[in-house]
Amino acid sequence: MTVTVEARRRRAEIASARGALRARTSGPDAVREEIRASWARSAATVAPDLDVAPMADPQDVERAWRGSPLQHAVRVMGPQLARAAEDGDLVVAVTDASARILWTSAGRVMRRRAESVGFAPGGRWDEASVGTNALDLALRTGQLSTVWSAEHFAHAVEGWVCWAAPVYDERTGRALGVVDLSTTWDRAQPLGPATAGALAQLVQHAASTAQPSSPGASGPAGQPVLELRLLGAGEARLGGRRLSLTRRQLEVLALLALHPEGLSLPELHASLYGDAPVTTSTLKAEVSHVRAALGGALTSRPYRLALPVRTDVDAVLDAVAQGEPTAAAEHYGGDLLAGTESPELRQTASYVTCAVREALLAAPAAEAALRWARTCPWDAEVLAAALAAVPAGEPSRALLAARLAAADL
Repeated sequence: MTVTVEARRRRAEIASARGALRARTSGPDAVREEIRASWARSAATVAPDLDVAPMADPQDVERAWRGSPLQHAVRVMGPQLARAAEDGDLVVAVTDASARILWTSAGRVMRRRAESVGFAPGGRWDEASVGTNALDLALRTGQLSTVWSAEHFAHAVEGWVCWAAPVYDERTGRALGVVDLSTTWDRAQPLGPATAGALAQLVQHAASTAQPSSPGASGPAGQPVLELRLLGAGEARLGGRRLSLTRRQLEVLALLALHPEGLSLPELHASLYGDAPVTTSTLKAEVSHVRAALGGALTSRPYRLALPVRTDVDAVLDAVAQGEPTAAAEHYGGDLLAGTESPELRQTASYVTCAVREALLAAPAAEAALRWARTCPWDAEVLAAALAAVPAGEPSRALLAARLAAADL
């Protein structure tokens, strides 16, 4: 498209205003107040010459994405989002509520540009990490936001224009994340904001309608949902029907659920057996039994679950990530497949337990501690922290004190 003289003039004025801000002079009044305020906040944590966004831990990103309402929505909306990206040579991104990118689709040109600056799954696009941008601004204001060219704080994306709209859980009103459309500033389209807003509304609706409403319900495409209970007593249900699996077969399912991208035969063998002298033929036999139990919904090369999956591990970690320690303690049923010899499952078990304990210690509360004590009655530290936080005269103090005395025995 043709870049107008007005667009070039506006870009130059914004760049001049940003330079004036950095030099602590007044600068021209070419910039919206919300952008100026964001620049001031960004200056405290972000270097203006930042050329790539920091990346979150890949395993944390996988866990956040797996089984989330937004993942269900993208399964439904993916073709439309990808078509929008290809037709407009845009990059379409879906983030969580902290502006961490969970999913992207991009046209040929923007794909290369996006990858070069960390605008990809795992990229952290909160204001404190990368400065002024539309993704963070949409979450901060709760409204459709545009950040144009040099309005971006970081050098890496000052040649971009981004339109982002928030997505909410229609049942609770809680922010789930944003849908963002981005391209270069000289290719900006007047319909960009409206398109971003419309796609966000569609994703929001899909996120609410695609979630199974009860145990055993079907997934987005009518598929039965695989539900895994891994914390405490292990159990697998497919479409509400309990599967008859050995302990080892349940461990295979657990590992595949933790790796929705799939595992090769050597990777699955190492994750399940570690250094134990077990043949690959034995593992193949176990996988064959699991595949039969799932009605064939387990692919090869790599081994991957080909159906919607929900696990109590996801429920616990999602609650921790959302700052809901009481819900995390409620979902936590005990050690992950207690007694497992799988090195990866043992590591995951420690991670989950530690995550819940840290959340309970960071925000001590009576109800959360009492729920935790049902499963971990010996954890005196959590009980003591909650007791110290409860005001005198509260009835819950007596219960906490009793639990703490029992834990110290």
